[in-house]
Amino acid sequence: MGTPLAEQLAAFREFGKATQVVETSAVTFGGLDLCVPTYVNEFWTSKQRAANSLHEVSYRACFKPQLPRFFIQRLTSPGDLVYDPFMGRGTTVLEAALLGRAPCGCDINPLSVVLTEPRLRPPTMEAIHRRLREIDFAKAREAPEELLVFYHPETLKELCALKQYLLERRASGRSDPVDDWIRMVAVNRLTGHSPGFFSVYTMPPNQAVSIKSQRVINERRSQQPPRRHVAGIIGKKSRQLLSDCDEAARQALSEMGGRARLLTRHCSFAPELASGSVSLAVTSPPFLNVVDYAGDNWLRCWFIDVDPASVKLTVPKHLEDWQRAMSDVILELHRVLRRGGHVAFEVGEVRNGKVKLEEAVVPCGIEAGLEPVLILINDQQFTKTANCWGVDNNDKGTNTNRIVVFRKPE
Repeated sequence: MGTPLAEQLAAFREFGKATQVVETSAVTFGGLDLCVPTYVNEFWTSKQRAANSLHEVSYRACFKPQLPRFFIQRLTSPGDLVYDPFMGRGTTVLEAALLGRAPCGCDINPLSVVLTEPRLRPPTMEAIHRRLREIDFAKAREAPEELLVFYHPETLKELCALKQYLLERRASGRSDPVDDWIRMVAVNRLTGHSPGFFSVYTMPPNQAVSIKSQRVINERRSQQPPRRHVAGIIGKKSRQLLSDCDEAARQALSEMGGRARLLTRHCSFAPELASGSVSLAVTSPPFLNVVDYAGDNWLRCWFIDVDPASVKLTVPKHLEDWQRAMSDVILELHRVLRRGGHVAFEVGEVRNGKVKLEEAVVPCGIEAGLEPVLILINDQQFTKTANCWGVDNNDKGTNTNRIVVFRKPE
């Protein structure tokens, strides 16, 4: 952590390009104009699967593991507490643990813990195969007919038997890390666009379309749900996720996974975190209703037996509402940060680039008592994750990673 971050960014040449240094103008809530130094470059690779394989679970609007790694390596030391108040699929939390930092995350969506916790304590393939052999996939009491637009009847029966098994194990207090891992993998294989998923061809795996929309897809493609074997797909995906989980990774997770704190609540109030305990927060909040999290996750919620309507997500539609919500979150971040600690707050340009949220979040941080140190813009071409959505640069969605770095004064 010796060299100041701004100097490191100015000198960055890892991908052959010089950093462009510009200024971003912002206005405080009190009406004062200010300029924040801004560093533009390709600061991490755009290549797919360039991080540990444990990260490869699908979740809408998640950032690459290289983003939190970039800041964790530069702004913390081993053993420091790293926090993500909008945990999502757990990218920051998992990367922090792999780097020997104590991980903590918060998300009001209960799916977040389902996706994150099992990868902090991954079982062996032997344990996974043994458990899959113990499950009676023919023992299903329910098989909702409306889901046959996604699944072959036999596949749906197996899926319902697995859901029933996992819920019963949890209700009886017998659930363990192997059960949690199988549930996590199953949640990530529910729907997708290849034979590696339980479903017929549908949208990419980080969202589930409605039953009505899937009927349209099936008719347009003249397709019927093929027979998929649930246990086989879970085993295959588990092998892929664990392919980089070597002795070093397992040791880091063993040491830091036990220190993890994963909260399911609104992050504007996290009393479980002590004041002054966090060295770095790396996060990305919802972007002005760009993503329909509840709609995307309805089928995942069905599988884990959660009513999606009961999850009160933060999805502001108007900029002023978004700023008020972020001000509440950042005020709580100020409380939990140690003096000299940092926040890396990733936002994006939305609405065809007309709204740049980095300009909007700067006054939120200042009002909370944080100093806006700099803005980092990671500028690179989209890779296939975005292309499969038909999203081009400077079109819709977010076109760059734009991270506002705040610091709590000493």
